[in-house]
Amino acid sequence: MSSVTKRLSAILQAKANKALDKAENPVDMLDLSYEKQQENLQKVRRALADVTTAKKRLELQAAQLQDQADKLQDQAKQALAQNNEELAREALSRRATLGTQLQDMGTQHDQVQKQQQQLEATEQRLAAEIEQFRTKKETLKASYTASQAEAGIGEAVSGISESMADAGVTLQRAQDKIADMQARAGAMDELLDSGALPDALGGPKDDIQAQLDAGSGSSQVDAELAALKSQMAAGSLGTGGGDSATTDEAAK
Repeated sequence: MSSVTKRLSAILQAKANKALDKAENPVDMLDLSYEKQQENLQKVRRALADVTTAKKRLELQAAQLQDQADKLQDQAKQALAQNNEELAREALSRRATLGTQLQDMGTQHDQVQKQQQQLEATEQRLAAEIEQFRTKKETLKASYTASQAEAGIGEAVSGISESMADAGVTLQRAQDKIADMQARAGAMDELLDSGALPDALGGPKDDIQAQLDAGSGSSQVDAELAALKSQMAAGSLGTGGGDSATTDEAAK
């Protein structure tokens, strides 16, 4: 394998491990580990039950053989009482065979009992370790849940901060837009007050019309000025008998 291939394989493996770590849930991992330990404990307990059953079976068989040996012992005694030495020897021979079987069975019983004791010690040790693991598991799960909640609060606060920042920008833009509209409204009021708004809205007037308007305004001023002069002259001649009709005519 070339160095490039090895490097690519290492990169892919690292990415796979990172993705796996991200996908793994510590709570699920702890529960799964606890379940596996419980399964192992159940296997030990089943093995212990099988060994205990085998020991009981050996004990029952040994009891039966012992009963047969005791019976043969009694039969040998009865045969001797009847002066039947050959029959007594046969009974004792069979009893000896049973004795050998009982001895072998006792050896097996001792071995099975030792296995039972070992399995009992293993079962007790595993049960204690699993119980300790269960306590630690629940503690870690509680810590993980609390950490998740704390992280969620941090993310929520971060989201709120970002939202508030966005809201602040939006609020500032709204305020700027309102201020602009208010400024435009004030400008409109000034144009209305100055009389320049119709010109600004309607465009420039015709120059001939402008001159006519200016002349009309000048004639009006001249007429008002003449009327005012007539009124003042009439006031100065009031003692000379001028009548109001002449004053009014002059004013016209």
